[in-house]
Amino acid sequence: MQRELRLSVIIPCYNAAATLGEQLTALAEQTWDRPWEVIVADNGSRDDSRRVAADFLRRMPNLRIIDASARRGGAFARNEGARHARGTALAFVDADDVVAPGWLAAIGAALDRHPFVASRFEIERLNRHSWLSCARRNPQADGLQRVMYPPYLPHAGGSGLAIERTLHEQVGGFDETLLRLMDTDYCFRVQLQGQVELAFAPEAVVHVRYRDTLGGMLRQTRERAIANVILARRYGDEQMHSRRALSLWLSYTRRWVRHLGRAIQIRQREHLAEWLRMNAWLIGLLQGSLKYRCPPLAI
Repeated sequence: MQRELRLSVIIPCYNAAATLGEQLTALAEQTWDRPWEVIVADNGSRDDSRRVAADFLRRMPNLRIIDASARRGGAFARNEGARHARGTALAFVDADDVVAPGWLAAIGAALDRHPFVASRFEIERLNRHSWLSCARRNPQADGLQRVMYPPYLPHAGGSGLAIERTLHEQVGGFDETLLRLMDTDYCFRVQLQGQVELAFAPEAVVHVRYRDTLGGMLRQTRERAIANVILARRYGDEQMHSRRALSLWLSYTRRWVRHLGRAIQIRQREHLAEWLRMNAWLIGLLQGSLKYRCPPLAI
C-alpha cells in the first residue's frame, strides 16, 4: 500500500537559472523517512531555468516542473504550485536561497507539532562576498519578525514557510494582487482567519541570498516600504490614522532631518550603503503614503 505523500516543497521560479541549481542540489541531498516531493513553479522564465530544473529530473524522481506563467508574480507561482501539490502539507522555498542540511526533516517535524511554521534564516553563507552585506540585517536569525502597526502579529519571510494544506486552502493562498510582502500578508491572514499561531522552527535553517547590487538593494527596499504602507492601511484603523495624521507627518519629517544629518558621518562605502538604504526606505514610505492617501506610519 502506497504511503500518503506528506510534504510538497514548492519553489516559485522566475529567471533563476543562476541560482536554482544550488537550491535543487541542496534539496536532492535532504533525507527524510516520509514521502515528499519538489515542485518548481516556473513563472514564465526567459532564461534557462526550466532546463536547469529538467537536469535534476533523473536525480530527483520526486521533482516536478509546472507551468505557472499565466500571471506574473511570486504569489501566483506559489498558489499554482500549491494547486498541483499532492502533499498534505506545503513548504515554500525561494529559487535563489539554499536550504541547509537537515532542513526537510526539521520542517517536517515542526509541522507535526504546529500547523503553521517558519524557518530560521542564515545570511552569511550566500552574502559574505558582497560589501553590501554590512548594510543588511537578519530579521529572522533568532525568532519571528514583527511589525509596528496593526495587527501587530508575528510574520516570516516566504522562503521556509510551511503549512498544512487545508489551512492554506482555507485562507485562499497568497494574495496575488501584492507584488511585495505577500508573505507578510499571508502570515497575518492565516493567524487571523485560521486562528492558529505562527511557530518558529530554529532547527530548520534556510541560507538566504540578498540582492548583490546597490541598485537592486535600494529598489527592493523602496518597494518593501511601499508594501508596508499598503498592509498598514489594509489592517489598520483608518479613523485613528486620520486623527493622528498631523503628528505622523511631523514625525516623518523629523526622521528625514535626523537621516540627512547622518550624512556627514559617512566614512566608508558600507556606511554609505546603509545611509542610502534608509534613504530608499523613507522615499518608499512617502510614495506609498501619497499613493494610498494615508500618513506615513512609524515603520
